[in-house]
This record gives sequence, structure tokens and C-alpha cells, in this order.
Amino acid sequence: MAGSVLLNSCSSIMTAAKVAENPIKAYGPASQYVPTIKAAFVRRKGDYGMRWPGAVYDGEAARCKYTAQLTDAAKTLGVKLDLRAEPIYSPAEADTWLAEAKNAKVDGLVVLVLDRQEHAWPTAAKAVGAGIPTIVFSPVGTSFTTNTEGLADKPGGVIYSTDDFSQAVYGLKMLKAGAKIRRARCIVIKGSERSDSTMAELGISLRHIPAAAFIEEYNRTADSKEILAMADGYIRRARRITGATRQDVINGLKSYYVAGKILESEGGDAITMDCLGALGKINVSLPCIAWSRMNDDGIPAACEADYGAVASHIVVQYLFDRPGFQQDPVADTAQNAIIGAHCSCPTRLNGFDQPPESFEIRHHHGNRDAVPRPLWQKGRRVTSVDVLTAEETPEHKVRVLISAGTVMDNISVPPSGGCVVSVRVKFDGDQKVLSFPGFHQVFFYGDYKQNLIEFCRLFNLESRVV
Repeated sequence: MAGSVLLNSCSSIMTAAKVAENPIKAYGPASQYVPTIKAAFVRRKGDYGMRWPGAVYDGEAARCKYTAQLTDAAKTLGVKLDLRAEPIYSPAEADTWLAEAKNAKVDGLVVLVLDRQEHAWPTAAKAVGAGIPTIVFSPVGTSFTTNTEGLADKPGGVIYSTDDFSQAVYGLKMLKAGAKIRRARCIVIKGSERSDSTMAELGISLRHIPAAAFIEEYNRTADSKEILAMADGYIRRARRITGATRQDVINGLKSYYVAGKILESEGGDAITMDCLGALGKINVSLPCIAWSRMNDDGIPAACEADYGAVASHIVVQYLFDRPGFQQDPVADTAQNAIIGAHCSCPTRLNGFDQPPESFEIRHHHGNRDAVPRPLWQKGRRVTSVDVLTAEETPEHKVRVLISAGTVMDNISVPPSGGCVVSVRVKFDGDQKVLSFPGFHQVFFYGDYKQNLIEFCRLFNLESRVV
């Protein structure tokens, strides 16, 4: 059996294991960009007195506390924080501050409201309407629903009315992600021509290069010590190996390093490839395991040159620090569930800095090449996101389809047919599975439905829960 041959190759595995793996990295504009966020507290000058938040509220203590928390969050996230030294005390000061933000072309605003009176909420409204993505943080005592209802659904801003500052930190994370997304460059390996284009509304740039560039680089790349070490690392960690040989794993991971060279030479943050069209009929390994590894490493890698899937991968990774699984949705009418099926799935589903899920190594459903088959945990909450690009919708406007559900189990392929990674999910609500909307949706661990809705509102993208 192939598994026995692989697992008995102890001497070669141990030799290669001593060689340090040399992971690739992104070289695009997003990877190098440091977003700038402008922040300010807003309140009236003087004592609060009888009017909310009232004399019981220590505004200065709150300002000190939230300043420390905001500063720490900005440092952790790696964004440049421009926090106004004094609170905004008047409408005129608000106008000056917003004009400065526009002139500086900052990536986002954070308005920390420490008052319910006078110019506080008008200033928040001005910020949301200024054309700069805005997070409004309103601790308890600084707003009624009468203050927030007029802004609650306005695009360009998200309000967090709570004492829980972690929501404001997520807001900061959204501002960072949005800035990075607008500067991300994806290398598209497809066809025979070079060209550059940009995704409408999202700002993600697409650099198309000929498929021959990948094939030529692949053919001149030797089985280096780094490739062998990575391949044998996968073999050691796999709980089972079926069909695939050690050389299949090596051949697949060669694409990982080939992709790294292309990202460096083309200045890419992400990658996608017309894999079946370019490689399906020639003796070059499909890059399923390489794309799985790239997503594990925090480099968005989409299958089949699908631009919407590129955007979905980028959004998930930049927002939630974990990879997602791009899949083909299959209806299961007996269970009223969706089976997500594909042959390239990351293993670090819990997060880039978390241990990988248990996985097997199998052949692709085309009975060739090496594919990691992670086992999704039963009972885990998952989110599905599908970014439909402007070119895909009748209105020529980006639409984001969002669902949340629970993992039921992993389908065994074979005896079932189709892609070897097949995870069955029961989504919330009463969506008819035979007409589940979208394709190549990205599944990922965690229930982030509301977070994605807020992200879409912040950046004026249409969202739809399905």
C-alpha cells in the first residue's frame, strides 16, 4: 500500500526533518501598508451636572481608561493611531478635525462619545457622513436609542453602544482590514496574456500573468531540501495516507515555493490560478496542497481563478486571522444541509497561530496528486461568506452573501463521489438547500455573521443573510 511505503521511509524523512522549512511570504502593497486611524473623544466642556451621563460619571477617568485601551489595541494591530490631545468641545472643533482627516486621507475615524448632550451626537453624525469609514464608541450613559437610531443603519459607520471596549477594538480591526483590502494585489495565473485590473468597489488589484510563467518556473524548480522537509513534515503529521505517494506530496508542495517566487517577482499579496485549465492535462501537479499551505500561512490562495473567492479569502483572513475553505456547495435534502466540497482546504482552521486540525493525505478526486483532508470538528459553529463581485451582479454592485451554521460531520469520499474534502453544515434558518445561493463560498470556523454585516455597512457594501 502507498501509505505503508510512505510511513516506512524513515531514514529519508528524518534526514529532511533536520532542514528548516523556509515559509514564503506576501510582497504586495497590502503587506507593507500601515493604516492610519484618526481618533477623538467628544464631550461638552465643564461638569456634566444633571444632564446625562450625569455628575455620577467620571469623564476624565473614562477618557484615561479608553485612551489606554485604544492605544494598546492600535499597537497590537499594527496601525498608526492619531489621537487628538484634547476632546472635541464644540461644533467648530469637530469641523476642523474632520477637515484635517480628509486632507490627510486617513483610513478611518474613531469617535469616542463621552457625552449625550449638545454637539456630541451631531459630531458623530458628521463623522459618519464625511466619507471616511467611522467607528462610534458610546459607553453606557452617553446615548439613548433616540441618539443612535438615526445613525444605526447608515452606510459608512458602525456604532458600538456598550461598556465592552472589545467591540471598539473589533471596529479598529475592521478599519485596518478595509485599508489593507483596498491595497491588496492578487496574482492571477491564467491564459497567455499579461494585464492589470481592479475589482470595483473593493479596490483589490488583479495582476494577470500567463499560466506558462508558472509552468516554466515549476519545471525548473528542483526538489530542494526545504521542499523535502515540508513534504516529510506533512507525512509525519498525517493521521492516514491513502493513494498519494511521498513524491506526490513533494510535487504538490513544489508549487508552494513556485508561488512564493511569483509573489515576490510580481509584488503579490494573494494568488489564484486557473489550475484545472492550465495543469489538468499536463504532468504538473495540481497545487491543492500548496494552496492549503498558503492559506494556513496567511496568504490568501483561491482556486480556479475565481475573483469573488479571492475577495472572500482576503476578507476572512484580514478580519478574523484564520483561513477559510473555498468550496462547491452540494445540497443534502435528507439532512436539509449543505455539503461544502473541494480538494484544497487549509488545516489551521482555528487560526494562524493555533495548531492544525487532524488531517489525512489523499489523492485529488481526479485520482492524482496530493490533497490534505482536514477533519472539521462536529458541532462547531461556522460562517459562510461569498463575495459577489460587481461584474457578477445585475446591478454591477458588490454583494456579500452571509450564513452561519453548525458542522454536522465529514463525508467520506469514497464511497461518496466528488471532492475529497466534504464537510456537511446545517445552516440556520429555512433556506432551501437545493437553491442555496452563490458558489465557491468560503466556510470558516466561528459565528461571525453579525461581524460581517457590520463590516459591509462600514464600507458601504450590500450584505444579504441567506
